[in-house]
Amino acid sequence: MKNNKGFTLIEMLVVLLIITILIFVAIPNITKHSTSINNKGCEAYISMVQGQVEAYEMEFHQLPKDTAELVSKDYLTSGKTKCPNGNEISIDSNGKVSEVKSQK
Repeated sequence: MKNNKGFTLIEMLVVLLIITILIFVAIPNITKHSTSINNKGCEAYISMVQGQVEAYEMEFHQLPKDTAELVSKDYLTSGKTKCPNGNEISIDSNGKVSEVKSQK
């Protein structure tokens, strides 16, 4: 008698079905947590930029007008004036850094 080792087509289909179900369950959770992660990252980035504003003020004895001024003096990297969630950040006349919520 032959000893056939391997998986049958039905066994493979059952495994694929289980993997598909797990993927459909996991994807909504990943997207939900992705938004939360980006928002937390934005809070952290705003705190870091606030520190850079304070360092700028100590060196130049005035507040920066905007994030472009921080970029020009190498306090921020060029192109890094947005939060991880895509919203812009701004600096008010008192030196407070905040997120500019985009209208969607």
